[in-house]
Amino acid sequence: MRQALATLRELLEMIKFQHSLFALPFALTAMLVAASGMPSARVVVLIIICAVAARTAAMTWNRIADVRIDALNPRTRDRALPAGRISPRAAWTLLVASAVAFLAAAAAINRLTLLLAPVALLVVLSYSLGKRLTPLTHFHLGLALAIAPIGAWIAVTGRLDPVVLLLGLAVMSWVAGFDLLYACQDVDFDRSEGLHSLPARIGVPHALVVARGCHFMALVALLAFGVSCALGVAYFLALGVAALLLTAAHASVSARDLSRVGFAFFQVNVGVSAVMLAGTAVSVLVRS
Repeated sequence: MRQALATLRELLEMIKFQHSLFALPFALTAMLVAASGMPSARVVVLIIICAVAARTAAMTWNRIADVRIDALNPRTRDRALPAGRISPRAAWTLLVASAVAFLAAAAAINRLTLLLAPVALLVVLSYSLGKRLTPLTHFHLGLALAIAPIGAWIAVTGRLDPVVLLLGLAVMSWVAGFDLLYACQDVDFDRSEGLHSLPARIGVPHALVVARGCHFMALVALLAFGVSCALGVAYFLALGVAALLLTAAHASVSARDLSRVGFAFFQVNVGVSAVMLAGTAVSVLVRS
């Protein structure tokens, strides 16, 4: 029992399970707006299962695909898989189980989510290989996480409405911006190993400018989504707080000092998604 719990802890740490807090609030944001309130408990549970299972599958495959690279990188060599604390068999088991859970939950929602689930799974899993081919991999990751709110909208409505693409664009730009910041830590390693990333291609100072542009685009898209859906004051107040959080994140990072990237990547990410969900919930539930 103790060994099983230790393995579970290592698996959760391997996939950074706590980072599910990034995209899940935006999925719930889309869900609330699409339903103009709270949908059935069944739909809520299935949406959460889909979001968590898809991300778990993607992160597990990422760790499996990157095990050799992680073992060489001083920043990542102590991760559970390259360090031997998790066996390849355990990682593959988690990958298959999470992929099956995602497909089963999507199939239980409606016909369109069933049809689109394999496509969504292909997008989130292909990130691990795409980053070996193009420096635009950060936007691929953003697209993978943007599937969460779009999928949640379809789960509620049974259709793809153009307005939710604004929220998808916001999430894609937001994630790409933070992934650019995170990748700045590995520029020297990426160049030495011939790996593709935008910071390795254009340098850290220019990558930070692109990251700021991505986050500006995310804020504009969130503004457009709120206006298009006629959301209330609480949503726009939350958007203002999110803008302040993003500004603080960029102010804490410079090309000469990347020591605060961890703060910018996790705490601010969670803050932005949580505050936007809270603002949306107040806007939607109060008027409903």
